[in-house]
Amino acid sequence: QVQLVESGGGLVQAGGSLRLSCAASGRTFSSRAMAWFRQAPGKEREFVAAIGWKSIDTKYTDSVKGRFIVSRDNAKNTVSLQMNSLKPEDTAVYYCAASSSFGNANSIAGPNDINYWGQGTQVTVSS
Repeated sequence: QVQLVESGGGLVQAGGSLRLSCAASGRTFSSRAMAWFRQAPGKEREFVAAIGWKSIDTKYTDSVKGRFIVSRDNAKNTVSLQMNSLKPEDTAVYYCAASSSFGNANSIAGPNDINYWGQGTQVTVSS
């Protein structure tokens, strides 16, 4: 069992930055691929970024490449998403997610690849 709690969301102007954090409980965190998803009002939940269990590999959706950075600290059971150059279209509820054990970043393509979800944190980017 893995429990995930996000923090760090808020309101920011376009061009600004936010850092989301996800604190995980459970003994298997360090062996799981981790990801961030987001869901805007009226839209489906979409993949944003993922990081493999060894922190060697990462994966991003095209719209955030070069702006967002995903990282993890297995010693602290945390995963983070640094979001720079934010745009109004980045506005959404952001979810931390845990996938299967010993997975790499490419093992996560969509919500069906996720075993555990956090409760979400709101990110609002004003124009």
